[in-house]
Amino acid sequence: MNPDVVIIGAGPAGSVAAAMLADAGFSVEVLERVHFPRFSIGESLLPQAMEWLAEADLLRDVVEAGFQHKNGAIFRCGDREESFDFRVKSANGWGTTFQVRRDKFDDLLARGAVRKGAKVSFGQTVIAMRPDPVAPSLTVRDEEGNERDIAARFVLDASGFGRVLARLLDLESPTSFPNRMSIFTHVEDNIPPQAYDRNKILITVNPSNSEIWYWMIPLADGLCSMGVVGKPEDLAPYGVTREEQLAALVAESGLMADLLANARRVRDVGEISGYAARVSSLTGPGYALLGNAGEFLDPVFSSGVTIALKSASLATHALIRQLNGEVPDWDAEFARPLSRGVETFRAYVSGWYDGSLQKIIFSQPRNANQVKAMITSVLAGYAWDEENPFVREPGKYLKMVEELCG
Repeated sequence: MNPDVVIIGAGPAGSVAAAMLADAGFSVEVLERVHFPRFSIGESLLPQAMEWLAEADLLRDVVEAGFQHKNGAIFRCGDREESFDFRVKSANGWGTTFQVRRDKFDDLLARGAVRKGAKVSFGQTVIAMRPDPVAPSLTVRDEEGNERDIAARFVLDASGFGRVLARLLDLESPTSFPNRMSIFTHVEDNIPPQAYDRNKILITVNPSNSEIWYWMIPLADGLCSMGVVGKPEDLAPYGVTREEQLAALVAESGLMADLLANARRVRDVGEISGYAARVSSLTGPGYALLGNAGEFLDPVFSSGVTIALKSASLATHALIRQLNGEVPDWDAEFARPLSRGVETFRAYVSGWYDGSLQKIIFSQPRNANQVKAMITSVLAGYAWDEENPFVREPGKYLKMVEELCG
């Protein structure tokens, strides 16, 4: 029997959408190419994401999993340091969240969706898509090479960096961001207990090139996610291998290097490049694209999971109406409101790399407390809060504050 909805990908967007649809009484099959648990970066959640985990009734699963608590971020550039407490923000809502191992986080969300009645099939690769406003269908190949066709009333693509429908339906669109890459690993950090507040992610700017930056995300059980981001041509002079490049770059990071002086690597160094992407449309006949399957900006403000969960919430509400016989306006109810927050994050990412946001972060503008609370709201994921001028017109207000910084 064909399901009402097929979801491509069992990451956060796919599992949250599956849980909400199953709760609403619809049959759902999630198709996942790999087997869980599996490694992924993107471990630092934003407080706004908690709202959509709660909406999907998966928040208790996350809270009880024992992940590292998170309440803010510390930015460093040389000896300059600025701390952002997400609880001190202008927006209402969650001010704390978690720093998670994505293998465990994604697995527990998928299991939560199954608990609610969704079917999750692993080892399934979607190789063809036939859009249709009433009965879209997919061709799927399993690990033994067997193929099957699945028809549904709607398809949600939550395939993340796999970007399944964008590739199959030729939806890729040029992005304004240059090619950048991330080099990363996990370590047993051995950071002394009083040396650093593990409740905060550390973002460090390279002293020689402000477009190169580092992340350090303390995780539970004494582990830490660490990585560096930059243009490939800027990272290449630091070594022949990715291991050499990461080690040489971290050696220049100041406090982060000091904190990780006794770290022991517990997984191979990985890399992701060319991840910034856009699509020509987020919806089509019988389908919609969620999260990174539609657009990914940059990891600097940890917006990926937040955008993914927001997209899942918006799409699910519209889809439930459609499955119940109504006619939702997918552009007005999904694409435009989702893009509003994405464009807010885009302005902040652009400001980070052109130096204007770094200037604001490491300076003290007039009315600093009020300005900081509004910027903190965006950094905490509240990129859809239209009461915040730094959301309504982010480019304008960031430029204004940059000028006030002198």
